[in-house]
Parts: sequence; structure tokens; C-alpha cells
Amino acid sequence: MHHFKRVRFASLCQLTAFFCTAVFFAVSFSNKPIVAEEEQAAPLMAYVGTFSSPLKDMLPTQVDLPPGNGRGIHMFHVDRETGAWTEAGIYESGTSPSRLVVNHDGTRMYSANETDRYNQTKEGTVSSFAIDRATGQLTLLNTVPSGGAGPTYVSIHPSKRFLLVANYFGGSISVLPIKANGKLGDATDVQVLEGEIGPTTSQNAPPGSKAFSGHDRTHAHMIESDPAGRYVLHVDLGMDKIFIWKFDQRRGKLNPNEPAFMALPPGDGPRHFHFHPNGKWLYSIQEEASTLVLFNYDAERGRLMERQMIPSLPAGYAGSNFCSEIQVSKDGKFLYAGNRLHDSIGIFSIGEDGLLSFVDDEWTRGNYPRSFSFDPSSRFLYCGNQRADHVSTFKVDKKTGKLQFTGQYVPVGNPSHIVFVELEN
Repeated sequence: MHHFKRVRFASLCQLTAFFCTAVFFAVSFSNKPIVAEEEQAAPLMAYVGTFSSPLKDMLPTQVDLPPGNGRGIHMFHVDRETGAWTEAGIYESGTSPSRLVVNHDGTRMYSANETDRYNQTKEGTVSSFAIDRATGQLTLLNTVPSGGAGPTYVSIHPSKRFLLVANYFGGSISVLPIKANGKLGDATDVQVLEGEIGPTTSQNAPPGSKAFSGHDRTHAHMIESDPAGRYVLHVDLGMDKIFIWKFDQRRGKLNPNEPAFMALPPGDGPRHFHFHPNGKWLYSIQEEASTLVLFNYDAERGRLMERQMIPSLPAGYAGSNFCSEIQVSKDGKFLYAGNRLHDSIGIFSIGEDGLLSFVDDEWTRGNYPRSFSFDPSSRFLYCGNQRADHVSTFKVDKKTGKLQFTGQYVPVGNPSHIVFVELEN
């Protein structure tokens, strides 16, 4: 019996020695050293769309004119550990590529060029780019008319076959086919919106607010499909409505749903919305009222039911404010709301029932935060402060939702939107 134990012990020792030797040779002679999983992460690029030309012919006189300090699409390498950016080049453009979207594979990018200079039609344009998976550099594939002046938002339909466009100054939305090579085709549908314009003041705005931006005519501000791709929703700020369309995925056509829209209070100015990861809740942000609204979303019928309205600002704020971006965290626990003039990002917890509760607000360290984006890991939030000509960086506390400024600023003229692409190792 004792002899068996000695033999067994000796066998274990031999196996241990063999294993250690194998690991030694694997580490010594492998082409790739054994490193932590995070260190093996693919290189990350950030792209910043900017205002690169003033929109003098499109803006009403009472609206402050963006100076157009950007130079096109600015590119940066991202340090995943520290969140720091280093310059990687600029795709020069004078047409204000103010909104960007990247396909799921990270091989194509599309930009809404917020201009009205296309030929004699007073249209804006949308451009498609190929992304070099090794370097992150952009190559223009083609540029097509957007179906209206001043395209301000683009999104990719879940079918991957269509690009959806909102033309702010044209008051229209359009559907552009995405070809197999990534190029865009001529619009399969253009819907020009008409209807009653809301008042220039909102009853829900903070006391003393003089916020007025888009109640001079129809203004399509955002367009995006629901998660299933059956319905397309778009916001018109001037008409204070969120429109819902049935989407014909075969022909790329939009047909009004029944009912065709969800009305918000007159003058509130809905700007953007964001679906919760569960697909059952939709949150909208109102530019002139500085409010957040929670809707239940019926995915079968494409209908919205309002459940909650709360301010995007901390209690006691008075005066003017223009809301901007709205984002729900990937884990669905927090909502973030951009406030311009207050120059903050409001942080809200999302309850198990979807209801919002104010947590905190973080100063953006700059002027007029037009938008913000999370990196793919959701460890960092990057805010584009349009009038301060920089992007500020914040670390995200995933437990509390709060933001901590890292002290990092990245100079970019009139930043408007930020997207990320993970490259090949």
C-alpha cells in the first residue's frame, strides 16, 4: 500500500514537471507572449465629425451661427487603459460631416454632411467611406444627395441594406440603399413633412427660459429603426412629434403607422431618443423644454405610451438651456442627458420598471456639449464641447453611473459626434 502511494506521488511529480516544462517552452518560443486579456484587445480608433463650414443660408437670424472651426472627420488612436487620444489624421471636408455611423463589421462609415450646397437643388449630401482595418484611415467611396437640406442624422437599418437620413433644414427624411460594395444609391424614398408648428416657448421649460431653436418650420432631427427593424421612428422638433413608420424592407419604403405619431407638449422640441436594451422602453429628450420622457414601446404595433416626464436639469435651475444628446448605458442601468448652456451631463438611474431618478450632473469642462459617446468598453465617456473646440474625457463608475473627469482635453474644432472602431490586431 505504501509502495503504491510512493509510485502515485512520483507520477504526480513527473506530470507536474512535464507541465511546467511545456509552459516554459510555450512561453519562450510562442510568437505571441501570454498577456492579460485586456492587453490583447484590438487597437481602437475614434472618429470625430465636425462643423467645418457655417450654415449662413439655412439658419434663421435669431439662431447663433456655428463658426465652422472643424476640418472634416478627425481621427485618433485611443489608449484603452487611460482613455487618452493621440492624433491619427484628418479626412479633410468643408461640408460639415456632423453625424457619423459605422456598420457592424467596422468596414464602412457614413457621414451626414450638414450643408445645402449640392448642385442647384439646395440639398445636403451623405458620404460613404471604406475603413482600412489595419490603419483606420478612410477612403471615400461615393457621395449622394440626402433628400433635403442640412442632413443632421444618419443610422443604419438592422437589415444592413439601407441608410436612414434626417434632413433638419429640409424638414424631410429619406432612405438610401447600401450597395454590396458599401456605396450608397439614390434614395428609394423621401418623405417631406408638413404640419402645424409648435409655439416658440415651452410651458415645461425652466423658469425664465428663452430657449428657442427650431419652432420656425418643420425640422427632422433624428431617425432610427426600432431593434426589430419593422418600424422606423423619426423626430420632428418643429412639430413636437415622434413619427412612426412601417418599413418595407424589400423596397426601402416608409408607410405611416396607425397612429402615425406620438405628440409631445407644444413647444417642447423633441430632439433625440434612445431605446433601452430590453427594447420595451424608449426615452426621448426635448431640446427646448429640457425634459426627459419615458415611453413604453409596443414592438408588435409600433406604438408609444408615455409613462414619465422629468427635467433633464438639477432642481432649482432657472434660465435657458438647450438639451442635446441622450444615451442609455449598455447594461441598461443609467441614462445620460446633455445640457447645453448649463453645460452638463445629467445622470439618471433606471429602475426595474424603467422609471428615471436623478443621480447627479457633471460639468462637461467646456461650452455647449453637442453630443457624447461611450467607448466600446463603456469605461470612458467622451464629450464633444462644440463651442469650446475640444473633446473632454470622463471615467465611468459603472456601479453608481457617475462621471469623473480625467483631466484630458483633445482639441477639435466644433466637435459634433464621436464614433469608435476596433481595428485588426
